[in-house]
Parts: sequence; structure tokens; C-alpha cells
Amino acid sequence: MHETPDGEGTPPTVSRRDRGIAAYARIFALPEQEVPAAFAELVGPAFAEEALQAAGGAGWWHPALTARDRSIAIITALACQGVADKRLHTHVRLGMRHGLDQDALTALAALLAGYIGYPRASITMETIKDECAHTERAVP
Repeated sequence: MHETPDGEGTPPTVSRRDRGIAAYARIFALPEQEVPAAFAELVGPAFAEEALQAAGGAGWWHPALTARDRSIAIITALACQGVADKRLHTHVRLGMRHGLDQDALTALAALLAGYIGYPRASITMETIKDECAHTERAVP
């Protein structure tokens, strides 16, 4: 079994594309059969296929990286690029599911500030605060 982006296992015999579909289904809470069409509608069929293949590759499935490690790497990459839309929100939520609490996410944003600049790090921190507040409101 290989660890998926959310820590669940999938047999290594599954195709790269199918592993990508499984990864995106878990990340975006979609049934696996809906993932290819939903992605194609969002970004077009050619780009969607590339994304599915990439998500099924070694970076997402290598056993040396935990789901938490992947979340830190992806949040960092998005912050470095100045991404502040639903992609960052999605990966912050996913990071929280992978064990990153508000303290860890805040420490990550503070660390990044020195490397990517305070404007981009502060945008990331705003997203972290929004998602943590949303999570607190959702807990009964």
C-alpha cells in the first residue's frame, strides 16, 4: 500500500491516472467517477489529464513523504507564488486534516515571511486565519 495525499492507502498496481483521480477525489471531496469531468470543465481536457497524471506520480505517492510533509510543501509553493484563491484555502484545510494545527500553520507563515516577503506571507496568514476560524465554527 502507498500512502495517498490524505494518508490512506491505495494498491501500487493502480495506474498513475487512477491514483491521480483517487488523490483529487479525496482532496476535493468528489466521487472518483466525477473527477475527470469536473477537472475538464474547470481547466479543459488536456490540462485536466496532465493534472491527473501528475497527481498520480511519485511526488504524491512516494512513501518517504507523509501527507503532512506534502501539505507543508504545497502550502509553501502556493504562498511563494502569491496564490490566495480557493487553491490555497483547499490546501490549508487539507493540511489541517493532515495534522497541521493553527500554531503550526502560523509558524510556517512566519518562517516563510523572511524568504518570500511579508506581503505574500501575510496573504497566506489571512487564509490560515480564515480556515481556522471556519473550522472552529464548524465544530459543535
